[in-house]
Amino acid sequence: MRRTALWCVLLALVAGLAGATGTAASAATAVCALYCDTADPSRAAQEAFPVPDVNVNGRLLRLHVDDADGMAWASIDRAVPSDSVWIDRSWDGGATWDGLLGKAAVPGSWTGTRTLMYNLYDPAGHRRAVLRACGDAQGVACTSWARTTVCAAACDGGGTAAGDSRPVPQTTLSGRAIALHTDDSGMAWATLSAGTAGDEVWLDRSWNSGASWPDGSSLGRTAVPAGATGTRTARFNTSDPLGRLYGGAVRACGRAVEGQSGSCTAWARPAAGRAAAAADALMYSYDPNTAYWPSSWWNSAVALTTVVDYMRKTGDTRYAWIVNRTYQVDKAAFPAGARSSDPIDGDFISRATDDAEWWALAWIDAYDLTRDATYLNEAVVIANYVNGLWDTGSCGGGVWWDRERTYKNAVTNALWVRITAALHNRIPGDTQWLGRATTAWTWFQHSGLINSAGLVNDGLTASCANNGQTVWSYNQGLSIGGAVEIWRATGDAAALGTARRLADAALASPSLVSGGVLTESCDAVSASCDDNAKQFKGVFMRYLDELDTATGGAYAAFARTQADSVWNADRDSLVRLGERWAGADPAAHPNTRDWRTQASALSALLAAP
Repeated sequence: MRRTALWCVLLALVAGLAGATGTAASAATAVCALYCDTADPSRAAQEAFPVPDVNVNGRLLRLHVDDADGMAWASIDRAVPSDSVWIDRSWDGGATWDGLLGKAAVPGSWTGTRTLMYNLYDPAGHRRAVLRACGDAQGVACTSWARTTVCAAACDGGGTAAGDSRPVPQTTLSGRAIALHTDDSGMAWATLSAGTAGDEVWLDRSWNSGASWPDGSSLGRTAVPAGATGTRTARFNTSDPLGRLYGGAVRACGRAVEGQSGSCTAWARPAAGRAAAAADALMYSYDPNTAYWPSSWWNSAVALTTVVDYMRKTGDTRYAWIVNRTYQVDKAAFPAGARSSDPIDGDFISRATDDAEWWALAWIDAYDLTRDATYLNEAVVIANYVNGLWDTGSCGGGVWWDRERTYKNAVTNALWVRITAALHNRIPGDTQWLGRATTAWTWFQHSGLINSAGLVNDGLTASCANNGQTVWSYNQGLSIGGAVEIWRATGDAAALGTARRLADAALASPSLVSGGVLTESCDAVSASCDDNAKQFKGVFMRYLDELDTATGGAYAAFARTQADSVWNADRDSLVRLGERWAGADPAAHPNTRDWRTQASALSALLAAP
């Protein structure tokens, strides 16, 4: 009897869902964006009803959507105890789905209930969902799937922006030409020419750089009309700021009227502007679950700073949500391996002093963007920790590179100069940080870290002499940045003069500039730079940009050269920017592209006037 009753329930469920084509999937993995799955609907910033309600034996079944947060929940009203409601979520347009999400039963004496909220978007997985509300009230029913139109500068299917560029070569099919076009707003469309009536053309849209496209197959599909030889689709977006999906790509596809064959162009990410497209490509790798760029702790601090720089310079605040997300998630303590090879103590502090300092600079930059004192206070917490590693007993001063006090080097101390001066410049009435800044700057200039050519070597020996190790671009850049911030703090023209001397030495050095293009020493060898050095040149350009502003454009021509070389020689069709800004020699110097090289090259684009 019990088995028969159970089968009746299962059959009722299947019958109730028979109107939807697809298969219920297994248990869902929690998704995080601005919030993680199962957030309380009381936190919703908005409430909309994108699909009609459904009547289930007199009960009211409704789907609620919070567009601002990209989440949805379901409710059932006019209900009786034991009625239930849940969410189904599909990542392939409704062909399959994760079912029974947040299933909630109506408690005794209540007449309704609701689920928790679930994400409509998965930025880490680069995908968009469709959701529906389902309920069991002596019979199972569901609303229709809620499908969202992508809107950026304009919504899918619209847009009238100027411009017509072709980011990838056209493809041909039996004499037809199929081309991908983009406009100045970053929307894309497809054309078919030299065809015949009945030929078809469309766009495929992928949120994971062309690996799959279940949410965007055959967009704008249209046929060549009678008497014509060509046609075009409407325009479609490849960035979905509402869903925090910035890695979209499109390709143009077509089919000849005779036969069943088709052909597609390569995938491309439209570029609404150099920096905007590069920032989108950088954001593609940001993981909202862990709230950083995977596998590299200090590099993530620099990447966050780069994104904040982008927002401050352009006024494009689509990515502003990651500032608080990163702060809230990553201020916690983490064991070794979770964020870094070292344990993270909390407040972004670990045994590697410079790692903590990079985060202090990131939060100072976040404060400059948001004016939220939370971030400035976090920078002070980090700086107070670092101050405990300043030691006059060795080399007359300087901050140790690590807790074990094994090394005094350029990066740690140039960062310290920058941080202390920046805190003074942002804390009204401060004298403490100014004193530390001027002490640190005086020590840095006389430490021996700067060699006779005006270049900054990596560090000091145990006997406090310049160790002659590699001149890295980021050490040179940080020294410039520290000098500029000291000049802002004190008005000392000598500090600005030192910054210019350091910059001029770098631009004249064959170890840092080759053929007019900034070049790391490891760029010149056949192997790639390591994950640290991939990001060095961007640090140099960030602070050269500040010096350029302070000197009325003295370095503008150099900055333009870097940006032009990055864009013209170092970019692929998905706007991924590589390690070697002058471009790759496939035989001797293959290029490397990842989020670190992306952040570095974005700083070059931002520095160009």
